[in-house]
Amino acid sequence: MADIHIEDFYKDTAIALVQLYSAFPRRVNLFVEDIAGTDDPDEFGLHSKRHMACFGALLWLAEEGFLRYVDTIRQEALDQAVLTQRAFVRLSAPAGSPTESVQNQPDPSLPAAVRDDLSTHIQLIRDALKSRSSARISSVMQATFFQDH
Repeated sequence: MADIHIEDFYKDTAIALVQLYSAFPRRVNLFVEDIAGTDDPDEFGLHSKRHMACFGALLWLAEEGFLRYVDTIRQEALDQAVLTQRAFVRLSAPAGSPTESVQNQPDPSLPAAVRDDLSTHIQLIRDALKSRSSARISSVMQATFFQDH
């Protein structure tokens, strides 16, 4: 079992990438609360560790070339975020990773074009998020981040 903060990182980045892919090529605001849930700042106005970890995950996606943004909205959101070309291509590409389990393979009776769509990184991420399985989300995100192209 991975450290809980790493599982949260994979879930946060998965949700952010799905949001950006769904809006592509429009620029959108990525709000931390939409990804990590509601936050109750303390009496000094400081955000929780969970909120800040999600905000950090969004900044990491930008630093690693998965998204661009115009500015931050305090520590609440990224303003006018959009996927980079690299991220769009990666998410649209078939996963094809040998580490992917058989359960992620589309039904062979489906037409080839449909099977291709169902085997893309973005579809595997969506399916993993729907499953609510931390292990599956982590596995799919590792394949997305670390697969060589």
